[in-house]
Amino acid sequence: MRYYLIAGEASGDLHGSNLIKALKSQDSQCDFRFWGGDLMAAAGGELVRHYKSSAVMGITDVVRNINKISNNFRFCKQDILQYQPDVIILIDYPGFNLKIAQFAEKYSIKVFYYIAPKLWARGAGRIRKIRKYVDELFIIFPFETEYFAKRGVDAHYYGNPLIDSISQDMCSHETRRDFLSRNKLEDKPVIALLPGSRVSEVKYLVPRFVEMEKMMRNAKWSGYQLIIAGVNSIDCTLYDKYIPKESDIKILYGETYSILSQAEAAVISSGTASLEAAVIGTPQVVCYGFDGFTYMLAKLLVRVKYISLANIIMDKLIFKELVQHDAEPQKILKELDALVYDDHYRQVMLKDYAELKHLLGGTGASLRIADAMIKMLKQ
Repeated sequence: MRYYLIAGEASGDLHGSNLIKALKSQDSQCDFRFWGGDLMAAAGGELVRHYKSSAVMGITDVVRNINKISNNFRFCKQDILQYQPDVIILIDYPGFNLKIAQFAEKYSIKVFYYIAPKLWARGAGRIRKIRKYVDELFIIFPFETEYFAKRGVDAHYYGNPLIDSISQDMCSHETRRDFLSRNKLEDKPVIALLPGSRVSEVKYLVPRFVEMEKMMRNAKWSGYQLIIAGVNSIDCTLYDKYIPKESDIKILYGETYSILSQAEAAVISSGTASLEAAVIGTPQVVCYGFDGFTYMLAKLLVRVKYISLANIIMDKLIFKELVQHDAEPQKILKELDALVYDDHYRQVMLKDYAELKHLLGGTGASLRIADAMIKMLKQ
């Protein structure tokens, strides 16, 4: 069968790559064409457009890039018609993907939506488009089953594929000594810094990390080293722009899981990375912020109590969230102090992590999802 996949950001690239591998193991006649990233390209198939060339975040980014977005829509539609897939698999990225779903319906092309849009956070009005234009919806969070059922959508839940991604990466997990030696790092415990996979996130958080490092130049923190988990989809010069030469902050690229697994604690931009840290078992604090205009709109539109997936799934604050004006270096460092030096605080968080992992299910989600998709297509 011919599969056309569309992922618009790093997390979609990760899950899309595992889905491609799973589909290949179940469908010997498969052919793939996709919008995604390096991980999907490595899994096999033809990469049409890299997500880093089209990703935008926030209202102001959309306005600035309106022509590029329009051109991407036009090109994508033409490419789909030329490829004539058996199914289009949309991976999150609702602003773009729901329009593609509407387009596909006009041409009677089957649409599977994998990793449902987070309508429970904002954009609940899009549920009508899901009902009308999506043939099958696949969800990755247990609470979404009831949410969509109440709104007339029969969603399929087979577990969370993030468990597979982390399990595969951690199978050959190295020792702390080997990790430090391989990356030419000092023999000191690690504080992980994850500023996110979008340019706007890096611009927002990295300067705050630099200010926090200045505050840590004392005896209490002299035994620790700060390491940024850089992402390859962002030009490395962007990090260099905000990190002065006198700073001791190190950057490692493509080492997110390794850094998290070796870290005593982590400061993380909200998103998939915060859930990854919880699954790996790294105590964390989440920090997030927008430009002023986008933040004002978000306050009006967002309908959830928490911004982090782990907190949303557990329906409680298992780790602290510092948003917008609270995401200041002093407050980040105060929370980091509790994560590193308050053993009871850490243990309570780790206990909540164990419960979270149980709710997400075990390994094998990607294979179960691929198997279900193939059976539905054959029917």
